[in-house]
Amino acid sequence: MNSQVQKRRASLIIQNAVEVVTCRGSNVSSVETVPRGWVAIAGEEIIAVGSRDQVAAEVDMEHAEVIDATGKVVAPGFVDCHTHLVFGGSRVQEYAAKMTIDDPAELARLGIQTGIQVSVEMTSKSSEEQLFQAAKERLERMLHAGTTTVESKSGYGLTTTDEIKMLHVNAKLAKAMPVDIVSTFLGAHGWPAHLPKEVYMGVLLDEMIPWVSGLGIATYCDVWCDNGHFTAQESEKILRAAADAGLQPKIHTDAYSYVGGSDLAAEMGMVSADHLNYTPPAVMKKLANAGVTGVLMPALDFAVRHPRPFDARAMIDSGMNVALATNLCPGCWTESMQFVMALACRLYRMSPAEALRAATIGGAMALGLGNDRGSIEAGKLADLQIWNVPSYEHVIYRLGGNVVEWVIKRGKLVVDRTNQEKGTENLV
Repeated sequence: MNSQVQKRRASLIIQNAVEVVTCRGSNVSSVETVPRGWVAIAGEEIIAVGSRDQVAAEVDMEHAEVIDATGKVVAPGFVDCHTHLVFGGSRVQEYAAKMTIDDPAELARLGIQTGIQVSVEMTSKSSEEQLFQAAKERLERMLHAGTTTVESKSGYGLTTTDEIKMLHVNAKLAKAMPVDIVSTFLGAHGWPAHLPKEVYMGVLLDEMIPWVSGLGIATYCDVWCDNGHFTAQESEKILRAAADAGLQPKIHTDAYSYVGGSDLAAEMGMVSADHLNYTPPAVMKKLANAGVTGVLMPALDFAVRHPRPFDARAMIDSGMNVALATNLCPGCWTESMQFVMALACRLYRMSPAEALRAATIGGAMALGLGNDRGSIEAGKLADLQIWNVPSYEHVIYRLGGNVVEWVIKRGKLVVDRTNQEKGTENLV
């Protein structure tokens, strides 16, 4: 009898990386690096990680394609777990004016409209195809910067027709692009100006949630719980109705006030609570004990010049798992998780290791996907990026750049930026 274990045949080998940054393990302050690392992939799956000898002992590499990563860093693909990827138009006039004008009356005098309702109107006037093409361009740039999984919310519709239109765009993007899209229904982003909140609540509960659930076009239901938005009691009513309809709960909360939304996240065992600028230390501990991931968005604080930046250090020290996200939206137009990481480290006292974990495995956990992506280990999806830098810390050091050279999604090379100087950079 042959006692030799049958080796799995690799379809792709990444060899000779200066370091493979695995992000595996439970230590939130450690990314684990494998010097002179190799990664073996079979189909969509990582099957081995380690030195050349370790990988060769486990894998048949004879007929595999090879990417030579000599002098480069291999990292997990970014998981951007909070975006408003789909929206109509832009609010560039508002953003530019607010560089020097704080007075809402002066903005109004100048004829500059502000706020979510502006985006709601522009999104409503955009066709599904227009929304799709604009979002696809943004998503392509995100992919080229290393993002392989994106959560995309509705929320600029605020009517059943327009909310479903946005969610249909998410579905079209998932089919058209080599990026996994996690679709979130955010009908409770606000309410139309012509409707009282209690009337709109009825539309949410009796019409929107049943329609979205029946169409099967969203995984999560989100709500903005804050002063001037939905109360904790209203948020609970919406999210429990959504949960009964098969939509998992998420929450925007504590962004501009503390009204109990983060407590609700802990009590309901939500997968994430997002923003958390005003979250008290005692509630951070509750979130940590409940296993709720805190999603933090440095670029949003930067874009709006937030009066109370979130306290990432206190959250990490409380034992919370944290994730970083772009919050790509009309008021915070960033597509780069690398930029977000740089802000997190310089402005929020996160280490490069903490930031990278938060942008990869942390983001995966905030979407309930930590078991299949976000780190480089056998059995997980082969969602990888290869950086043309000598160590992973360079990603937060090279401000405003893009260190990505190759992106691999589900085991396939989908971005090759090595020919960029020749003008031939493309999706593969």
